[in-house]
Amino acid sequence: MSHKLNLSCCTSALVELRSFLQLSLKDYGFSEMDRHQITLAVEEVCANLIIHSHACNPKEIIYLEVKDLEKKLAIEITDKGDAFNLLEYEVPDLNQVIEEKRKGGIGIFLVKKIMDEIEFESINGENTCRLIKKFPTTNMP
Repeated sequence: MSHKLNLSCCTSALVELRSFLQLSLKDYGFSEMDRHQITLAVEEVCANLIIHSHACNPKEIIYLEVKDLEKKLAIEITDKGDAFNLLEYEVPDLNQVIEEKRKGGIGIFLVKKIMDEIEFESINGENTCRLIKKFPTTNMP
């Protein structure tokens, strides 16, 4: 099973993304809490791409695909913007973030905490971030 969405690179499209994910994730047996956390992780990656890689240009598109990989779910986020490799991201010192009362800077930290695996590849100007979450053990054969 696969679900696909083409997302315009404007922040208002994040509402459409959330609806798409909440509907798509119901098919896989995740709890409501897991669905919300996965949605948060995907939304964080897409928001960063929209704002930082595509400068909120609504003519540019991010492609999403939700895939069933037997015992785990993969959400592939593909775009042609400036590459940002999540795997190379260094988590900021959370105490420093709190002290400085910064409003941003911990989203990718949350993505890494929520998802079980993260893969990144960039080939010929096309970047794919793959967020992977294992299915709940109650659904395993």
